[in-house]
Parts: sequence; C-alpha cells; structure tokens
Amino acid sequence: MSTGTIGLMYGMGTLLLMFSGMPIAFALGAIASVFMYFFMPASSLDTVTQSVYEEMASITLLSIPLFILKGAAIGKSRAGADLYSAIHAWMYKIPGGLGIANVFACALFAAMAGSSPATCSAIGSSGIPAMRSHGYSPGFAAGIIAAGGTLGILLPPSITMILYAVAAEQSLGRLFLAGVGPGILLVLLFSGYAAFRFKKEYNAALDAYRTHGTKSAYLEEMTLSLADKTRMLPRVLPFVILLIGVMVALYGGYATPSETAGLGAVLALALIAVVYRMWRPSEIKPMLSSTIKESTMLMFIIGMSLLYSYVMSYLHISQSAAEWIVAAELSKWVLLAMILLMVVVLGFFLPPVSIILMTAPIVLPPLKAAGFDLIWFGVVMTIVMEMGLIHPPVGLNIFVIKNVAPDIPLKDVIWGVMPFVLLMFMAVILCCLIPGIATWFPNLIMGAPK
Repeated sequence: MSTGTIGLMYGMGTLLLMFSGMPIAFALGAIASVFMYFFMPASSLDTVTQSVYEEMASITLLSIPLFILKGAAIGKSRAGADLYSAIHAWMYKIPGGLGIANVFACALFAAMAGSSPATCSAIGSSGIPAMRSHGYSPGFAAGIIAAGGTLGILLPPSITMILYAVAAEQSLGRLFLAGVGPGILLVLLFSGYAAFRFKKEYNAALDAYRTHGTKSAYLEEMTLSLADKTRMLPRVLPFVILLIGVMVALYGGYATPSETAGLGAVLALALIAVVYRMWRPSEIKPMLSSTIKESTMLMFIIGMSLLYSYVMSYLHISQSAAEWIVAAELSKWVLLAMILLMVVVLGFFLPPVSIILMTAPIVLPPLKAAGFDLIWFGVVMTIVMEMGLIHPPVGLNIFVIKNVAPDIPLKDVIWGVMPFVLLMFMAVILCCLIPGIATWFPNLIMGAPK
C-alpha cells in the first residue's frame, strides 16, 4: 500500500474518531495504536509506553505543571479582581477606560497565569458585571473579556509556546520574547476598539437621554481621589513584582525555564498566603486539585499527540506530505496562507496543544525550506490559534464566558467576539508585513540568530 493511501486513511480515521465525540487523547492514541498494529513491526505495540516516555522526556515539558500551579494559585485568589480594580481606578477617566482596563488586566493576568480560560474566568467574574453596571452592552462586555483571555497563550509564560518550542526544536526563551511585541500590538488594537465602541454606545445613550429622557448608566460619572487610587496598589504590586522577577530570572540566565516555573509557583503560593491569608489546607486543596486535573489532562494529550506524530513519522506520512507541499512549488506567501487556513479550520474543533503537535512534522519543514523564521511563524500561528479560542463552533473562551455570565445569550457573546477576531486577523497581516514586530525584541535581548 502506498504512503499516500496510508496517509489518507490515517487522516480520515483521525477525523472519524474526533467527530465521534471520543476525547482527543483517546482518539489520537487509538488511531496511532491501530496503525502500529497493521503497518508497523509486531514488536511496536510492546514499546508504546516506552515510545511515549521517550517522546515526552523533555526537561522543557516539566515546566508545564509548574506554570499551571502558578496560574491556579493566582486564579483561585482575588488577585484577578484586585488587579482589574486597580487598573480601572487609574484609567476610568479615559473614554472607554473601563473596557481598556479589562484588556490591560487580562494582559497582565495572562502574563502571570499563562492560561486563557483562567484569565477569562478571573477577570471576567469581576469585569463583566462592572462593565454591564456602567451601561456596556452584554455582547461588548463579553467580547472584551473573551478576546483579552486569548492573550494567555501568547504572552509568556505560555504553555502553548512551550509545546511549540519542543515540537519545532526552537529556543523557548527566544519564543517567549517574540510573543511580547505581537502581544502589545493586540492589547493596543483591543484597547482602540474598546474606546471606539464605547464612544459609539455612549453617543447612542446620550441621544436617547436627550430624546426620551432615559438616562443610561453610561452617563453616570465616577470620581476617585488619589488616596482611593493609591489604596488599591499594595495588593497588586507584589504580583507584578512576581511577574517581573520570574522574567528576570529566565532571561537574565539565572534559571532554566523549568527552574523559573518552579520559582514562580512557590512565590505565587507564598504571595497568596501573605496577601490574602490563603494558607489553610482547605484553601490550598482546590489549587492543587485544579493543577493535578489540568496537568494530567494536558500531559495525556501531549503524550498521545507525540505518539501520533511518531507513527506519522515512522510511516513517512509527515515526510511525504511535506515533500508534496514543497513539490507543489507554491510561492512562500501562498504556502503560508494555506497552512494558516488549515490551522484556522483545525482551531474550530481542536485545542492549540493538539494542533501544534499534529501539524508540526508536516508544516515546519516546508516553511523552513521556504525561508521563514520558525520563531516568527510560532508567534503568527499562536495568534491564529487564539482566533480559534473565540470563534464558533467550539471557541473555548466563549463557553468560559457563558459560565461566568450565564444570563448573556450565546448569540450576543458570539457577535461580541467577532470584531476581535477581525482585529487578530489584522495583527497577523501586520506581522507578515513587518516581521520585526515579533523578532525585534528577542534579537535585542538575545542577539540575532546565527
């Protein structure tokens, strides 16, 4: 049987199991095991556990549970609500300042927690009620939080980028730094839209008041003294210092990514004990339980995805697909567009973890042959996968928002996030036109790659 036929069977079998509703890890592991049985030596099945272990024997992957613990510690405390309140206190006089404060709070919390759902939940539980109480439409409020939460997989420490660094065999430190420029770009785009949309809704509320005498909460003014603003800082500053300290330890060469993750987790637990008096076993247990559940699920998906990729490589499916793409002699930008379109479609159904580990063996060799910087591509791919987190039918952040604000109709949430999807698409275009948005910072800190 030809490699092409085997490859088609492999792909169709994967899609069939995925659409059957089987959990992703089981689907990938099952299809890999079946093809090992029929198309690989009989002894292959005896070494499944060894193969998975060898594929996962990366010190970089050790940082994932530790970063998850750090995010759980911060997410289970009031750090998100306090962070949002402090930023809002200093930005409320800016037009759309409440929405912009939520975007900035999402960005900072994402940089501390490294998780998109955790960011949506922590900031959204305070931010959405606050925005709605000030007159923001439900869809607009939901869209800001859902889009802001996606920054969790772009800004360091990003679990998605850790996996990409492993799959692409690229420097994790350089990849983390490459996400900073595009992350700032998205924060600016989201903030600009929040200000624009606020002005539009504010003017509509003002017209309604002048015409019908109906006064919206939009028109109510808020006043805070300097003392009120300053009083909110002491609880926030320790976590910002934690973020800076972890980054200095990583990029200053004082610690490896795994050591940095461990340091961040320990310091996060220490901070919530000191700042929020959360040190009792009953308060720590939910954090550890959440960490174990999420880490186990994620590592199981990673293990099965790596086994899936190993079988693809052994059967020469990934190599043949890469050779076929190169042989098509597409222009480099058409090649990039086709690959990103494939990532968008996969993002409708799969989490970023599976997309990276399943597609990396196929798409990275042609991209490298076409002259693309794989660090730059990792950032662009991450932004595209962010779009999948807020795009129906399976946008994870949409359902996190529904959990946080169940009274907002799903239709309103979807329409609320669509402008942010377009802004992400704009960011991808800008990164393609100006690659330095992603590459300038790592080149500045670590020097140009050789």
